[in-house]
Amino acid sequence: MTFEALGINTSVLKALTDAGYTKPTPVQEQAVPAAIAGKDLLVSSQTGSGKTAAFMLPSLTRLAALPPAAAGKTPNQEMQAAKARGERPRFKAAQPKMLVLTPTRELALQVTTNTDKYAVNLRGIKAVSILGGMPYPKQMQLLSRNPEILVATPGRLIDHMESGKIDFSQLQILVLDEADRMLDMGFIDDIEKIVAATPDSRQTMLFSATLDGVVGNMARRITKDPMVIQIISAANKHENISQRVHFVDDLSHKNRLLDHLLRDETLDQAVVFTATKRDADTIADRLNIAGFSAAALHGDMHQGARNRTLDSMRRGQVKVLVATDVAARGIDVPTITHVFNYDLPKFAEDYVHRIGRTGRAGRNGLAISLVNHAEGMNVKRIERFTKQLIPVTTIEGFEPKRTAPPRSAARPGGWKPGDNRGGKPGQRSFSKPGAPRKEGGGYPREGGSGGYPREGASTGGGFNRDGGGYKGARTDGARRSYGDR
Repeated sequence: MTFEALGINTSVLKALTDAGYTKPTPVQEQAVPAAIAGKDLLVSSQTGSGKTAAFMLPSLTRLAALPPAAAGKTPNQEMQAAKARGERPRFKAAQPKMLVLTPTRELALQVTTNTDKYAVNLRGIKAVSILGGMPYPKQMQLLSRNPEILVATPGRLIDHMESGKIDFSQLQILVLDEADRMLDMGFIDDIEKIVAATPDSRQTMLFSATLDGVVGNMARRITKDPMVIQIISAANKHENISQRVHFVDDLSHKNRLLDHLLRDETLDQAVVFTATKRDADTIADRLNIAGFSAAALHGDMHQGARNRTLDSMRRGQVKVLVATDVAARGIDVPTITHVFNYDLPKFAEDYVHRIGRTGRAGRNGLAISLVNHAEGMNVKRIERFTKQLIPVTTIEGFEPKRTAPPRSAARPGGWKPGDNRGGKPGQRSFSKPGAPRKEGGGYPREGGSGGYPREGASTGGGFNRDGGGYKGARTDGARRSYGDR
């Protein structure tokens, strides 16, 4: 099937051709015609399947077909006219025709960038991002242009709604991108509030890795007679991504093995996933000292710094990106050949999203997990979710001293008091000469006292799935953190 056969606007088709698009993906083949017809959609498809185009191409086609708006001044022009008359300018609320909600800033910016690419030949259709980390004056300037398309993270959008800067009375299309992730991050109340502020006559499209559970319940409430499209579930195999597990004895062994693997000649660019923002900074610093071109990416960084880091990654100036789960959402760099799970994710679904950063656009990729022996049960959980066995691999000279436990014999969870990651009490971190010893297990951090938290251990009470974060501690998945407001 061709894009022409889908009924897309001719100006949008020209932009697709200029951008090198040749044929629609399976999710686009099904979603685009139905969306152009005005149907509500519930779509389950894996990351990297082309879902941004699946909802944006038909939306641009519908918006381009609308009759021209009545002649009038934009909110910005009205404010300038008021100033010229010597009056105090009053901000007029923006009235977008399309709203796209995303869980993270990176994904919002990616959607906006792709929209600009698709709409380059359309006159009068503008898309802007409203998200956390961007100065309010800049956002007010963007809203004053009365953009047709608004791409936003829920927290910051709520702020502008409550201050009267956005009016959804003219909204025609609502898209929830990665709805499952937004719910995991605790945005359900915000989403309900935003949906309640939109007209009942809107078209609603929801994209998610799964349509079960809480996501399914919400989807049924906010859509009308939706068309359900399930291209491939998140649990299916990534056929073009090879997966491996390397068991490690302790933190020093893990760091030496990561250093060796990053020197693979077939590696173009890589993403290393860590459990905490602090570890992302620490590991990126250590890799830079070791001679790698590395950079950290996490929620505590200002948006400008995050944008510069991603731009450097896309230009090839950064070879190794050390990231947390939330910060890495929306990364689409085709030259990423390797993904490393320095720490296993808390949920098996996140494993699928992580390894999906490689193997983009039909390329092959390699996903490697560095796993402590006590985390065998976590590996089994991922295997049950993905319905495939992840082979265990060893490298000569980096073999673990302990034998990897049989999958069925893996301990049911975490470390017990006195465990020391398989090493001896007092083991030094990163083999740094002169590093202080820490008695009683754990490994000292470079540049500070105390030890690394044991792998699999909680740092602030149990993990609160419904709230999207740790009870009593901030994490990248915590609800309404400043970083993604």
